[in-house]
Amino acid sequence: MHVKKGDKVQVISGKDKGKQGVILQALPKKDRVIVEGVNIVKKHAKPSQLNPQGGIIEMEAAIHVSNVMPLDPKTGEPTRVGYKVEDGKKVRIAKKSGEALDK
Repeated sequence: MHVKKGDKVQVISGKDKGKQGVILQALPKKDRVIVEGVNIVKKHAKPSQLNPQGGIIEMEAAIHVSNVMPLDPKTGEPTRVGYKVEDGKKVRIAKKSGEALDK
């Protein structure tokens, strides 16, 4: 996958197009990601130890990884991802500026 947990991304298609957020969870087997504040759905929850009240809760649902693009660390614009090998390690780079996406 071209994005990882903790990356700041922008949604490029769908009902939340243009929204930005941080990836909370990456699901590589399903090719999906959960982005903070994006694709909010209402879910009916039974009362439990964590949520004693129960009721309808709002939470983020997963969206397909092809619908998000990482933000360039230099400009803050969406960019494609390239890969480069630097001293034996594979590093993700932003195609727009050439900056490394990995910290």
